[in-house]
Amino acid sequence: MHKKALLAPPISQSHHESRLAVLDGWRGISILLVLAAHLLPLGPKQWRINETAGAMGMAIFFALSGFLITRLLLQNQNIFHFLIKRFLRIAPLAWLAILFALLTTTDSASVYVSHIFFYANLPPIQLTSITSHFWSLCVEVQFYVFIALLVGVFGRGGLYSIPILCILVTINRIWVGSYIDIVTIRRVDEILAGATLALIYANHSGFNPKSLVSKLSPYLLLGLFAISSSPYGAWANYFRPYLAATLIGATLFSEESPLTKLLASRVLKYIATISFALYVIHGVLRETWLGSGDTLERYLKRPLLFAATFGLAHLSTFYFESRFIRLGKRLTVKK
Repeated sequence: MHKKALLAPPISQSHHESRLAVLDGWRGISILLVLAAHLLPLGPKQWRINETAGAMGMAIFFALSGFLITRLLLQNQNIFHFLIKRFLRIAPLAWLAILFALLTTTDSASVYVSHIFFYANLPPIQLTSITSHFWSLCVEVQFYVFIALLVGVFGRGGLYSIPILCILVTINRIWVGSYIDIVTIRRVDEILAGATLALIYANHSGFNPKSLVSKLSPYLLLGLFAISSSPYGAWANYFRPYLAATLIGATLFSEESPLTKLLASRVLKYIATISFALYVIHGVLRETWLGSGDTLERYLKRPLLFAATFGLAHLSTFYFESRFIRLGKRLTVKK
């Protein structure tokens, strides 16, 4: 979500930038969906719209992450540089938030260790109420390690096994009946679907599904994606990773439209820029005084919670995280 220099076919720079701008738009939408799902009442509880919005936001975020990471590794297979940059992008703010969160608890040392090394989402799950949203960071980091090993062992060619791995993960979900999960092996197909999209985007061979995807209606895809993200969608949930990636691809490959213009807006670009900090910070703040009280009191405090979340996310992005991002670039500059 925050992340990104992306690769494209050899076309003009202005077109290149406009194509990639839609990804920032989707990143901004993904975090807005997650914030809304976690902090706002989106309808009668029996409709379960909050759960649907949260699943949609995370599926988009994961698909974007898979897309970015795979495109970076298609360009440069230096896994040490890759891991250094990813570590310095994710760990500093995450560790700071984890330290703050866990200091407010009396949990055992094993809980601290599982959070610091990003495996708290694996059985036995050791997430706490204040760190419950960190499951997604665990999935992300575990994917980074996996794909680095894949490229380290098999080189660039290893990336072309991703579509098969994605299907195998989905088959496993079907086998165990997991519509949605926080355990990596039952959720990582959302990242792998985005990684597959990157392979399609980078494909310059005679056969390329880009033209087919570009003809699909993003509005129809959005409707199907919402169904696949709903608890009432049942078996349609197994298609969520693929619909998220196809929806992104439909706007990435198609000609400019009202939707692509919206996705390229400055507001969504800014929100995308601070999205990682928004995600980390909102989950911690909602467990503080800003998120306490009965239902009425909590929602009366929501404007303060949103203001604090966006304010701290802005400061974190431009005055804290940026230092580590620059350090990562310095450490990985070729001499």
